[in-house]
Amino acid sequence: MEYLIRLAQMHETFRKPELEALAALHDVNLEILEYSDQSPFCIARIPSDADAAKLIARSMLTIAVYQLWGIGKNYDECHADVKKRTSHIWPKYKESASFSFQIDSYQAKRTNAEKRDIVESFSYMAFEGPIKMRDPDLPMVVLEEYDLEVRDPKRVALGLLVGESGRSAWNKYDLKKRKYISTTSMDSQLALITANMAHAAPGKIFYDPFTGTGSFPIACAHYGATVVGSDIDPRSIRGKPDRNVMSNFVQYGLVPQYLEMFVSDLTNTPIRKTRWLDGIVCDPPYGVREGLRVLGSTREDLQKEVLLKSGVPAHLAPGYIPPKKPYSFDAMLDDILDFGYNHMVDNARLSMWMPVANDEDMEIPVPSHPAMELVAVSIQQFNRWARRLLTYRRVPEAQVDQEALRTREKREEATGVTADDLNAFRRKYFQGFKDQQQQQVDSETASS
Repeated sequence: MEYLIRLAQMHETFRKPELEALAALHDVNLEILEYSDQSPFCIARIPSDADAAKLIARSMLTIAVYQLWGIGKNYDECHADVKKRTSHIWPKYKESASFSFQIDSYQAKRTNAEKRDIVESFSYMAFEGPIKMRDPDLPMVVLEEYDLEVRDPKRVALGLLVGESGRSAWNKYDLKKRKYISTTSMDSQLALITANMAHAAPGKIFYDPFTGTGSFPIACAHYGATVVGSDIDPRSIRGKPDRNVMSNFVQYGLVPQYLEMFVSDLTNTPIRKTRWLDGIVCDPPYGVREGLRVLGSTREDLQKEVLLKSGVPAHLAPGYIPPKKPYSFDAMLDDILDFGYNHMVDNARLSMWMPVANDEDMEIPVPSHPAMELVAVSIQQFNRWARRLLTYRRVPEAQVDQEALRTREKREEATGVTADDLNAFRRKYFQGFKDQQQQQVDSETASS
């Protein structure tokens, strides 16, 4: 059966991957027949109304899904298609079914008189049941798609509503209403999209190795997953007595999904090396404002246990701040994939954000791993740079290319001392600003 999925016109490159991820999560056979980033309509073949409703129930980037009763470039074509597709089922609803008609006009507004005329144009279906605006048997919706500043719609469709999305959840988790956040807390809608891409669900354990104030664990917990998080900075987890990561879980009633938060970095993790995670979601630090660091030291005297005069190990003293050493940006991305390979079960998903520059000469390659299949890439554009959401699937062990895995284990580590030496994105990010500033100066000089 064909369905029309009404899409939200935002984060367009995320919409189709989210639908495909939710179809895989719910084992729904989704065949997309028509899709465009520029259109709010997606036409798909789905086995049943129940599957269609289940598909979008937790989607952040769809609005509703409809049985497609008819579609055309104008009302004449739409009416002809409605009669062709559905005239044989009208008698079933004719006498007793309650019904309603709504108008959904994308990029346009209709007056009440125009809406009434549109509804009456479908009177040939001759429904005789009562009109019921709340919970009718037949919630019919006329959907119009317009181009800006064009009087007539370029497409018209009639659909029977079978399900609405769960996108209202992003308002519940809006950062403006959250008790504990920081300047790097992930937008609630994007956090929920990330959790959808990674298949967060009840009975699963999800981990965020760069948890910060807990945006991703909260999103995964919303979908029923049990969550674990860690961060190299204890202050982000500890917060203040009345505002911390745990207080956010209390605020949203998600304490039963909270397993543990602890201080660690990915290269010095206390997590046992065994495969037990059902998913990993994270937004790693980009190292722009300050260079990336991990626990450890390049100083030989700090690479051994340090004792205080009292004989107490320094790391056990109150207020101890462990030393940190520079960390390669590329190594961090590789370490995340290695961690996923070593700790995730078969077919588990890893969704992580990665920065990119809006310049072909400054492009950062997408990291790869023989046991981590890249299944989706979406991009969020900013003014001078962008970031990708990368989603990987942990390949079952029997299918892993062992030779490629051995080759990867022999790769050379990045060398360098400064933050720019170890972080190509940071270096190119600031170089891009310098180039743009110089171009502006040259332009102003030429014009004067």
